[in-house]
Amino acid sequence: MTVLHPSAAPGPGAAAPTGRKAAGRTRRRRPPRAWLGALPLLVFAGLCFGLPAGALLYGALTRTDPAAGTTELTGEHLSRSLQGPYLTSLTGSVQLSALTAALATVLGVLIAQAVVTSRRGALRGAVLTASGVLANFGGIPLAFAFVATLGISGVVTEIGHLDALGWNLYSFTGLTVIYLYFLIPLMVLVVVPALDGLRPQWREAALNTGATTWQFWRHVGLPVLAPSLLGGFVLLFGSAFAAHATAAALVGGSVPLVTLKIADALSGNVLVGQENVALALSLDMIVIAGLVMAVYLPLQRRSSRWLR
Repeated sequence: MTVLHPSAAPGPGAAAPTGRKAAGRTRRRRPPRAWLGALPLLVFAGLCFGLPAGALLYGALTRTDPAAGTTELTGEHLSRSLQGPYLTSLTGSVQLSALTAALATVLGVLIAQAVVTSRRGALRGAVLTASGVLANFGGIPLAFAFVATLGISGVVTEIGHLDALGWNLYSFTGLTVIYLYFLIPLMVLVVVPALDGLRPQWREAALNTGATTWQFWRHVGLPVLAPSLLGGFVLLFGSAFAAHATAAALVGGSVPLVTLKIADALSGNVLVGQENVALALSLDMIVIAGLVMAVYLPLQRRSSRWLR
């Protein structure tokens, strides 16, 4: 009788490499088929976003000589977009967007927390429905509504004598109030699902160990909600940064904003032949939005482990 040495016997792990190799080959074969399902979306995104972005980049970095009919690369338009009134408008838009986004984030979180902790389903439904309507109410109708309410001869201005207190709707402060009108409801819609994701067991465990409510929010609640709050801030910043119709109908050129400068440059209201500078300003806006997103994405990946 032949006795096999234990080392020569096929153990449990003998078939494992073959199984792993087969699984690896299966995984390597699946991605091409998976990409086929996303191909229509990628084509649509490329046509709707890639082509306009490419045209914008081309116009911002080139200059055409009408006489010779030649086109050459240049950084003149980008340089002009970061000087004088263009830089002032870019700075004004960043300041207005950051301020309104920060205020709307704080106020929206407080309202959302009150809605989530309330046990009244009717209140929650009413607040979320109103937030969905108000978050999409903007543009020229919103500007006219505020003119009739808080303008020079507005109803609230006349009743409350706000003009005697130095109130001016057609200013940076007035734009801040108007932007908060649709940014706060948008933040409520964004943060309510995140607040619902906070597990009650975490609060119970904190209270059982003697932690106060402030300690729970400081060490558990806020770190877990940080990505959602920062993501909401980024969303609000982008909404305020790209807003145009409301500010154009309300303040015109009295408040320097980059979207108004782009519209003036494209239409030639101030100077003729500034279309490429307008494209350079648009490129500056994309860069700023990209920098804001670059801050948000690492934090999102880092803290996503809490909600698994």
